[in-house]
Amino acid sequence: MTGGSRGRVKAASGQTELKKPLYTPGHLDFPLLVAIVALCAFGLVMLFSASYYYAYTYKGDGFYYLKSQAMYCGAGLAAMYFLSRMNYHLFEKLRVFGLIAVLVLLVLVLVTGQEKNESQRWLEIPGTGIAFQPSEFAKFVLILYMASFMARHPKRMESLAHGIAPMLIIMAVVAVLLLLQPNLSMTIIFVATGVVMLYVGGAPLKYLLILVALGIPAVILLAKTQEYQWARLMIFLDPWDTSNPKVDGYQLRQSLYALGSGGLFGQGLNFSRQKLLFLPYGESDFIFAIIGEELGFLGCTFVVAMYAFVAYRGMRIAIKCKDRFGSLLAAGITAVVALQAAVNIGVATSSIPPTGQTLPLISHGGTSLLIFLCAFGILLNISRNLEPQ
Repeated sequence: MTGGSRGRVKAASGQTELKKPLYTPGHLDFPLLVAIVALCAFGLVMLFSASYYYAYTYKGDGFYYLKSQAMYCGAGLAAMYFLSRMNYHLFEKLRVFGLIAVLVLLVLVLVTGQEKNESQRWLEIPGTGIAFQPSEFAKFVLILYMASFMARHPKRMESLAHGIAPMLIIMAVVAVLLLLQPNLSMTIIFVATGVVMLYVGGAPLKYLLILVALGIPAVILLAKTQEYQWARLMIFLDPWDTSNPKVDGYQLRQSLYALGSGGLFGQGLNFSRQKLLFLPYGESDFIFAIIGEELGFLGCTFVVAMYAFVAYRGMRIAIKCKDRFGSLLAAGITAVVALQAAVNIGVATSSIPPTGQTLPLISHGGTSLLIFLCAFGILLNISRNLEPQ
């Protein structure tokens, strides 16, 4: 299927009902695999450089963040390999269970979650000391559920009442739970992912434009309800204003200092000054600024080019996949990676208001790294089921 009223992502006219094998035959997208592994390796190097001084000062071990990230990276790569072999059609059976599980976890976060930085986003696994953000799962569960629904009911996606509205209701329920944490930045990425899924699934463009038009003022109003979120918007408008102590753009100014001092070629690997306790969260949310300071404009260009290449390979897989479910699933995974990378880079460069989102495969964050690698495993699995050249 090539688009039009039945969906904008190329796919076969129907899905076979034959029993699916446990493992998918065929060759996976090797260039995409190389790009993923390269980003992971690059991320470990930059994380070590960005975090050593902070980890040594406050954790007593300069390798603290590197060891944690390397452990999750190893587990994630193993999971990616396993998922790249397991037939992705089997995951469709988990769509309802996954959605229910995410809703339960998001409710548990509000009841028993850990509070950090004026928000309650983390759940700790009892007896392990390991904490994770259920919101990281929500994006990919939404993709799985929507891909399954739209693959099974392509004609219904032309209808507001029978196709679009059910998807919007699910998005709204999860979005409300995310806003209660509060986690506005994740909510925006979550809803944006849903809109992309609706678009590639064949929803009429006029409904999506109305949704976007209503969403922009809604985001502003929601930001107004939380003082710290409104302060972030004010910081974005003028990060150099130091007259209001409640609107302090210190972190964003330090990020811009780092990027500006990097120049074309950078200060050199491990020679960042901002990581010496000047730039908060230099190992996670603002690691792109450290990359710019140490590797310069060329290093930043390399990172952007790598994400652009991953997005290109992902959309190529979505377009060439033999079945509609795989096409939609691939498009959704690719959209999440591209959106989150764009948001993180946009924050570091003061192109959008500050948020707390990781740079996929590079920033410190075990939950994020593990889940993204699992998602890439499914994307690589789908790449085994492409139409012949």
